[in-house]
Amino acid sequence: MADETPTQAPPLATAPPSKTESDSPAFVEKEDPSSASSVVAVSVSVTESVSTVIAEKEEQMPPPPPESVELEPDSSDKGDKEQPPPLSPPQPVESDSQSPAVTEKPKKEDSPSPAAAATVSLSESELQPPPASPPQEVATESKSVVEKDEAGAPEPTVSVTTTASAQEEVASVSEEKKIPQNLGSFKEESNIVTDLSDSERKALEELKQLVQEAIDTNLFASETQSEENPEKVNKEEAKEASIWGIPLLKDDRSDVILLKFLRARDFKLKDAFVMIKNTIHWRKEFGIDELLDEDLGDDMEKVVFMHGQDREGHPVCYNVYGEFQNKDLYQKAFSDEEKRMKFLRWRIQFLEKSIRKLDFSPGGVSTIFQVSDLKNSPGPGKRELRLATKQALQLLQDNYPEFVAKQVFINVPWWYLAFYKMMSPFMTQRTKSKFVFAGPARSAEALFKYIPPEQVPIQYGGMSLDYCDCNPEFSDADPVTEMTVKPGTKQTVEITIYEKCVLVWEIRVVGWEVTYGAEFMPNAKDSYTVIIQKPTKMTPKDEPVVSQSFKVGELGKVLLTVDNPTSKKKKLLYRFKVKPFCD
Repeated sequence: MADETPTQAPPLATAPPSKTESDSPAFVEKEDPSSASSVVAVSVSVTESVSTVIAEKEEQMPPPPPESVELEPDSSDKGDKEQPPPLSPPQPVESDSQSPAVTEKPKKEDSPSPAAAATVSLSESELQPPPASPPQEVATESKSVVEKDEAGAPEPTVSVTTTASAQEEVASVSEEKKIPQNLGSFKEESNIVTDLSDSERKALEELKQLVQEAIDTNLFASETQSEENPEKVNKEEAKEASIWGIPLLKDDRSDVILLKFLRARDFKLKDAFVMIKNTIHWRKEFGIDELLDEDLGDDMEKVVFMHGQDREGHPVCYNVYGEFQNKDLYQKAFSDEEKRMKFLRWRIQFLEKSIRKLDFSPGGVSTIFQVSDLKNSPGPGKRELRLATKQALQLLQDNYPEFVAKQVFINVPWWYLAFYKMMSPFMTQRTKSKFVFAGPARSAEALFKYIPPEQVPIQYGGMSLDYCDCNPEFSDADPVTEMTVKPGTKQTVEITIYEKCVLVWEIRVVGWEVTYGAEFMPNAKDSYTVIIQKPTKMTPKDEPVVSQSFKVGELGKVLLTVDNPTSKKKKLLYRFKVKPFCD
């Protein structure tokens, strides 16, 4: 449907608490009288190194120096790629995992910042020494990201510096070529009148005049008037006309509604007015006001549902076409004209209720972010579905203008692009400019571009679950750190602890196929490392999100390690929080 608006699992492997015998002198020295508050300070660092599996294979194989020169990508970057191999200083091999620089900075920040602070730094070292890499490669891969700043609290600063090998770059380029996607360049315009151009403001004022004349002459009156007292009906309709519960000529919210119709018709005044008139007539014929209170059952609640917000605050609507693989549900929705009409009425009812929750003030959010999941979707051979889709598409495009902020199609199968070409003539160019297509391998990545991972449902690669009393640790308000684990690399998240506390975290790698392990490494030399979770091969069949906690009784750091031996990039998501220590 083109231009329509639309639990966390219990902890899996919680380690036994570390023994609280560590009332060590080092712990006492760390506590300043100035920072004797109950707030815990932690710091986070992320290090990236060569995958253990790949490193073991390299050790078993005799070193072939000439072979390491990549001859295949010899077109534009041949000169750049051949420079690193000749230099081979031994020191980078030792600096893969534990870097003393990681803990130096947090120690200096310990006393001035008693509040929780996290500093994240990521560095990657490949088989070839990073210092020898050409400056162009580092420049294209390095970036600085400042995470969301909420309520004035100190937030993590992420500094990323990576040196990608030629093989990784070629693999990345070839992977992107496989993805069917159409990145729309559409950007929502402002609804504030002062932001409009002179011609747009003039069109808006003229449209208001036409609407006022239509109200005065009862042009918006329905053709089927009440036989009992038509005069009374006419008088009531002459007072005002409203759509989606908002009068067309009352306040600045009315301007937002009128601008939707103007933009849908490229500010062609007469076309926009005809569209408004036809929409008002259709709403009366379809019985929208009565439809809002109609009970149409809950059979389709898994087919279409609202969940979370995108990065710009738009509510997100998910359309799950794979649910129609259920033959009973398919027959119930599309087997004959009567059932197709009932499904259409249910979909319009859902849409109307969603629209009435929007903010139609000029600076508010008055559009919906649409996600269409095409996994296991019935093919184009299903005549009934094809008819229903065409009918709904036309109806929504004619009567619900400019309610789509973005339309992202995920898990797109090969046949859908042909189907899209067939439906494309029925869509306006403005509508098509909002479309984004992503194949199964890139669906989660496409969603994360527009929706933060903590707002994306777990079945689509995110961390948002159906919450219950059994696991109240995290909510959609708790931000998730997102990063990429490159092929053949191992990434370690180090959370350094400065006070006794209970550390709670969630971690997932979309699609897994990696090895995940967690351990606590005390600072005291006479203490032992505690294995929270031994390195475990995680498969797509495992729990998508691992929830764990660890009771920290002495200074040290928790290490979360993800080893990616595959040839694919992996999305790593994690978040953590610190709770007070209880004996």
